[in-house]
Amino acid sequence: MAHHGWAGRPPATEAEARQRIVDATARCVDRYGVAKTTLSDVATELGVTRQTVYRHFTGIGDIVGEVAAQGADAFVDQLLAHLRDRELTDPAEAVVEGMLFCLRTIPAEPRVSLSLHLGDSDAFGRGATTATTIAYGARMLRRFPVDWAAAGISDADLPGLAEMIMRLLTSLLQHPGTPPRDEAQLRAFLDRWLAPALG
Repeated sequence: MAHHGWAGRPPATEAEARQRIVDATARCVDRYGVAKTTLSDVATELGVTRQTVYRHFTGIGDIVGEVAAQGADAFVDQLLAHLRDRELTDPAEAVVEGMLFCLRTIPAEPRVSLSLHLGDSDAFGRGATTATTIAYGARMLRRFPVDWAAAGISDADLPGLAEMIMRLLTSLLQHPGTPPRDEAQLRAFLDRWLAPALG
């Protein structure tokens, strides 16, 4: 581990160096937006050279991906706590409430928005329907406080359900309607059309 740079506080381990790079990138994304954040910005934020950053990551896309993944993990923990607080154990109720939580929260969570490409209308949604994202969604659904099997939804069904939820979620985020539905209208819409598929 090099002992120069890092604004006078060199990291003790490779893991610490990577996390500090991720944290610096997150600050830059918050400040400049993802499209305008460069590897030079990250290096300047850390007080290191670009080459130092390249020792730990292949490029800015690699780092932004890690920022998005860490943001998604924290977001999922919030979502699951929200469902547990409401003691939702019915799959349909949990999915509808989860969708509402996401629709209400994601636009204000820039690091979660990265994984969905919310700021990029051309890429929007593609990040939400990759095999990796769908597999992540299925793992998230497994953590829901519900008995999927009792509802007739097997573990093998969860990737398909995750894909459908992600497609619906990205569509509602991108095109909320004119005028946009308020939360009560969204709940009624999801209860009418989504909940029966899980009932």
